[in-house]
Amino acid sequence: MDIKFTHRLSYKQARLTVLVGFILGTLLSLLQIGIDYASVDASINREIRSLLEISHNPASRIAYNIDAELAQELTLGLLRSPAVISAQLTDNHNTTLASVKRPGMESGYRLISDFLFGAERQFEDRLYLDHMPDESLGTLQLEVDTYAFGSRFLRRAEVTLLNGFVRSVILTGILLALFYVMLTKPLVRVIRALSSSDPRSSDLGRLDFPQGHEHDEIGVLVKVANQQFENMATEIQQRRNAENRLTDYLGQLENIVSARTAELKAINNRLSLSNDELEIARSTALDMAEARSVFLANMSHEIRTPLNGLLGMIALSLDSPMNAEQQQQLSIAHDSGKVLVELLNDILDLSKFDAGQLELEHIPFDLGVLVEDTANLLSQNAAPSVELACLIDPQFPTLVLGDPTRVRQIVSNLLSNALKFTRFGRVDVRLSTHDDGVRIEVCDTGIGIAQDAQVKIFQPFTQAGAGITRQFGGTGLGLALTYNLCEAMQGRLTISSEAGFGSRFCADLPLPCHTPAATPVPLRGSVIAITTASSGLAELLNSLLPGWGLDYQQRSIDDSLIGLTPDLLITDCPECLFGIRPTLQAPILLVTAYGSFMPTEQANALAPLQQQARPLARNALYQTLRRALQPETTTINDAQLETLSPQRRARILLVEDNPVNQLVAKGMLSKLGCVVTVAAHGAESLDQLERSSFDLVLMDCNMPVMDGYEASRQIRRSGRWPDLPIVALTANAMPEERERCRAAGMSDYLAKPFRREELAALLDLWVPVTTAL
Repeated sequence: MDIKFTHRLSYKQARLTVLVGFILGTLLSLLQIGIDYASVDASINREIRSLLEISHNPASRIAYNIDAELAQELTLGLLRSPAVISAQLTDNHNTTLASVKRPGMESGYRLISDFLFGAERQFEDRLYLDHMPDESLGTLQLEVDTYAFGSRFLRRAEVTLLNGFVRSVILTGILLALFYVMLTKPLVRVIRALSSSDPRSSDLGRLDFPQGHEHDEIGVLVKVANQQFENMATEIQQRRNAENRLTDYLGQLENIVSARTAELKAINNRLSLSNDELEIARSTALDMAEARSVFLANMSHEIRTPLNGLLGMIALSLDSPMNAEQQQQLSIAHDSGKVLVELLNDILDLSKFDAGQLELEHIPFDLGVLVEDTANLLSQNAAPSVELACLIDPQFPTLVLGDPTRVRQIVSNLLSNALKFTRFGRVDVRLSTHDDGVRIEVCDTGIGIAQDAQVKIFQPFTQAGAGITRQFGGTGLGLALTYNLCEAMQGRLTISSEAGFGSRFCADLPLPCHTPAATPVPLRGSVIAITTASSGLAELLNSLLPGWGLDYQQRSIDDSLIGLTPDLLITDCPECLFGIRPTLQAPILLVTAYGSFMPTEQANALAPLQQQARPLARNALYQTLRRALQPETTTINDAQLETLSPQRRARILLVEDNPVNQLVAKGMLSKLGCVVTVAAHGAESLDQLERSSFDLVLMDCNMPVMDGYEASRQIRRSGRWPDLPIVALTANAMPEERERCRAAGMSDYLAKPFRREELAALLDLWVPVTTAL
């Protein structure tokens, strides 16, 4: 095996060594040349100065005697110097006595010499006699060509560099020979010996040590190679033995494979049959899922339709004159119907989660007002000895982005759960910002939840224990649905509870801020609250009133108010008012539980007195304080304010085939001040639109002759009523129903059964409201 010369190790080592030596030699040569350059540069000035000194006395006498002939001879003598190319002698009157000049030498190295030493140098000597040193007799001027010195310097530099290069070449040859003999030649012998050995042979033999290299790196390399040869021979023998054993195994495996192949064929046949059965099962499952979806839609429609009539008629009956027992019985029936509607909604929502059909909105809404409205709606479920409070951070944003319907479900389920299991103490709903979202906390002093039961309460149809269901009722769907809603919003629901010491549910939801908190107009006045320091009312007032600019103090029931003259007194203790009123004439705001307002006779005795039910909403509290503390800012007195009622003179076309639902909807709309025209199906609604004008159409979807979808499409296609709002009334609460209604041209959607409040909110959105005194 021959190695290319430039690839040999000896060449590489010699090249590196010579390169380093060449660089160092060159640097030393350059240093020597630099020293020579400095010496030559100094010698130019020194030699010319010496020439001037020699010529000083003769030139001084010539200038003194003003002898032009001698001056000419002197300058010609100076011109014989190789470096002098011009000489001039002048007297003390600057008269030239003699001036000679000859051209400079020309050469290819002239440019280098001129660059190093300059092309020419001027020298001048003032002439004087020794006995008259102060009297100038004239000047002797010499012009020197530096090339006479530079050419000698360049020749010496050339010789110096050439010598260095020759030394490097000689050194290269010597090193190449030495490295070849000492390194390359023995390595080549080892390589040839390795190349000539047969790796397939079990006896690879041994390599001989090159002479003189038994203990250096080459000897170690040979020793290691011999050791590897021995290991390879051993491994080759082991592999041959293994091959012999594998040959025996292959014969056995062929027999086993033949037997297993027959078994696999039989298994494949069975798998083919199983795949066919699985495909049939899959098709059946898809059909069942389709049927389940249809069943849920039909169940929603079939249950909601009679529920709408039931709850609507009960609501209308509650507005009719009746005795207290009848009023209580109908109220219980109405509340039971609402519980049934909520249960139906929870079941449908869980089915949407299972089917992956839940869709979330991303719109701005006022979460603080939503929480207060939900708490106010559920306050009727609070026990009389339970204080319900909404504690909202004063800096909480006015609007956040999210799905208000689903957030309302979360708040409603958590609050309903807390009120159900709390008989004494407090239930607080706290609202604050958290990271880039919001935190909704519902804290109660109820029965609490054992540690082992906390892991399963978020599962559908599961409660903390069997006794809970017997004592408090419920289906166990609320918390499971709330947990799923939080996860669907990319949020988190956590629980902190101990049996007998209440519970704390915390929902962290990523609802970004849309509109920051607004700063209310400051109020003026002093307010005193009589309540316990641990009450929710005290905490609410302490967080809000100082920020509204009021001078606020909190006192207990036993504190004396003598000498205090507040502008308003707030309390949740009606018993203490009769002892306070004779000594305090300020208006009173009494905060009571739902349905526990003071009788009219007692209220008149404590006038001026206003009563509000818990929980206090921020806006309602602010307006009450504004009217009590700044009555001059209102133009309508409180008595008139209470008599204000919205009057909607709207013309409504109700398209409904069910007689009961017709009566319910017509009764609700009539109480809201609307004029109602009824159509039994879609075709009749088109006829009614032809004969009269309407402000809103309430359209049922499933009707004989012509359903609501087709009727809406024909209304929109006609182009005669482009701005007429059409609201779908349907008992199908599935999400695809909403999209179907919108695709048909309907403006909005209202699911049955609906409450009068929902219908009023819908009219507020689509029909202008006028207020009459």
